[in-house]
Amino acid sequence: MTAPARYVDTPPALAELIAAVRRESRVAVDTEAASFHRYHDRIFLVQLASPSLTAIIDPLAIADLSPVGGLLDDPKVEKIFHDADYDLRILDRDYAFRARRLFDTRIAAQLAGEPAVGLAALLEKYVGVKLAKEHQKADWSRRPLPPAMLAYAAADTQHLPALREALRARLAALGRLPWAEEECTRLEELRWTGPPEGGAGADANKTAAGSVVAVPQIRSARPMKSLPFRASRHAAVAIAKTFGTSMRSQSPRNRRSAVNALATASGANRPVE
Repeated sequence: MTAPARYVDTPPALAELIAAVRRESRVAVDTEAASFHRYHDRIFLVQLASPSLTAIIDPLAIADLSPVGGLLDDPKVEKIFHDADYDLRILDRDYAFRARRLFDTRIAAQLAGEPAVGLAALLEKYVGVKLAKEHQKADWSRRPLPPAMLAYAAADTQHLPALREALRARLAALGRLPWAEEECTRLEELRWTGPPEGGAGADANKTAAGSVVAVPQIRSARPMKSLPFRASRHAAVAIAKTFGTSMRSQSPRNRRSAVNALATASGANRPVE
């Protein structure tokens, strides 16, 4: 039976949680915003889950989330996301947090040739868990959050470690694990490049010490969370070998075409941008 999630809304509880999680080898991460309900958006929840615990952090109650930033930046702990792109952008936008050593289950599913790469479909197939969907567009800024919404938020990360194990094993069996590792390393470059939002306040692009953080213009910000990954040279070369075509010196457009060819051959018809 899954243990109930901790609700973390004080600095001492946050410090205790992060100390415990940093003793683990991996932790799942997710965020909840409220762009459907707020003109100026910001992060309203941060969810963490390791193999032994699940926690929901309330950024409205805790002004200083720097312990979370330290965890994200810790290369000794693997961070598991599902579709990390937008989470990483808004963590940068609101807190100037950077994440290292990532594993994205959506990228893993795409490279495994899964026809459906949404979290609900993958959890049902690989973990045997059926997620509720009624709070997908909920207003996460409301307080207090009802138990059903807290359970929904917890479930987004609770089962990610098990999904990571299953997808990692699948990629290893297919000989495609290095592709996923390379793509996930590329995620570390992501930064928020859109206009400033409400964020965590006027200091959203500052460090805890108050110094301004330069935000490199890596990619354009997009409003949706479900974003396809970019095909890397390494993955394209391996895919090209599968189809007997040399792609080592091909353009990014051709490399994306190679990934799409593999996706089509695997029955996944969602194209890579």
